[in-house]
Amino acid sequence: MVNMAQRIEALRIQKGMSRPELAAALGLPRMSIEKFETGRQTPNQEQQQKLAGYFGVSLFYLKGETDDPTSMDNWLNGEVPKEEPVNIPKVVARTIVAQSSDSGKSDGAVFNALLKSDSFRAMVKDTVLEVLRSPEGQQLIAKAMKK
Repeated sequence: MVNMAQRIEALRIQKGMSRPELAAALGLPRMSIEKFETGRQTPNQEQQQKLAGYFGVSLFYLKGETDDPTSMDNWLNGEVPKEEPVNIPKVVARTIVAQSSDSGKSDGAVFNALLKSDSFRAMVKDTVLEVLRSPEGQQLIAKAMKK
């Protein structure tokens, strides 16, 4: 999986910017982008917000936690990203079909086991709290409170 340093470098190159240009555009110290891209320093939460906002991607994408660059602003405004077709290898597809035909329905055993995992539940909780604390999350809460 891609880490944050690699993601920052890829987004900067995609924009055709140098490290000093990006630092200047974000109001950061001149060498900060080099430190972020080489992994010598991790951007703090405010810097991560600036980077994600500048590139128009979600924090999850910036951190390398997902390959979906959709910014939360986009989905909060009702914009839905175009879904790319998923290619499932034939071996996996045959296994899925065989499992579903054996029982007549999918029992979701793997998913149920995942939901029972304390570490998975803690990760989901932390993620939800992080999203709710973000400016976008606060807007969503305020919008829900009005209804």
